[in-house]
Amino acid sequence: MIAALGLLLLSQTTLPHRMEEAMGPFPVIRRGPLNVRVVEERTQGSLLFQKITYESEPGDAVPAWLIRRSDLPKNPPGMLCLHQTTKFGKDEPAGFAGKPTLHYARELAERGFVVIAPDYPSLGENTSDPYAMRYVSTSMKGIWNHSRAIDVLVEYAGATRIGSIGHSLGGHNSLFLAVFDPRVKVIVTSCGFTSMARYKGGNLKGWDGWRYMPRFATWYNNLPEKVPWDFPEILSFLSDRAIFINAPLRDDNFDNSGVRDCVRSAGKKTVAVYPDVGHEFPDDIRGQAYNFIEKNLKAQ
Repeated sequence: MIAALGLLLLSQTTLPHRMEEAMGPFPVIRRGPLNVRVVEERTQGSLLFQKITYESEPGDAVPAWLIRRSDLPKNPPGMLCLHQTTKFGKDEPAGFAGKPTLHYARELAERGFVVIAPDYPSLGENTSDPYAMRYVSTSMKGIWNHSRAIDVLVEYAGATRIGSIGHSLGGHNSLFLAVFDPRVKVIVTSCGFTSMARYKGGNLKGWDGWRYMPRFATWYNNLPEKVPWDFPEILSFLSDRAIFINAPLRDDNFDNSGVRDCVRSAGKKTVAVYPDVGHEFPDDIRGQAYNFIEKNLKAQ
């Protein structure tokens, strides 16, 4: 009887609230002035690269690349580009470091998008400590920083034509952000998730670290059945958005069969591809993703 009541109460709680149980609250009261500052400019061909900082909240200046072509029309589409777990941070998607297959910020800017690529806490030039700022998780601090990056982006792009793309760490962060920020209309997630039960055989240890959600260990014992949300629910919650999923068959981090389990809950606007590679974002798949973004943002 008590267990049944608990399940009923859980089902009546919205997904964002259940994610906040694991991540901490989405801090909407901290949306103050952005105080954008340009610290460096580079021009390469037709692209302008501005290294900026923006204040996600008082005292926390987030480093980012803002990239755009010089010949853009009024109100161009905008893309938030989130990097993987790499010491290079924003420099990888911007095309200044790392793998050429992950230079999607530069590539999207070349295709006519206004692009912002911020550093995630502890990576690139972002040295902030979310826990010193009383965050429950770095995951929520990332969501907040990325929502504030959208605030920067809409100063340059059409406010209704915003998307997010990311690989690995950036892949699940694009989904997390979209749950809390409805301005994100198109999501590309590459090698970014699998079902909790299929992640490392059901051991969620990889999700409980400093960069993620410590409550996975302290509250849920890293057990999938105790975590109050899962990725099928995220895809279902976002069923009105356009989602492109790259889920390689040989991804050793995010099990492909678990991704397929999640996709069964997705809406009609979701497209999933399963290339026969490892934890990668191949050229042809990126091309498909870019075409998907362009098609769906034009519809906004």
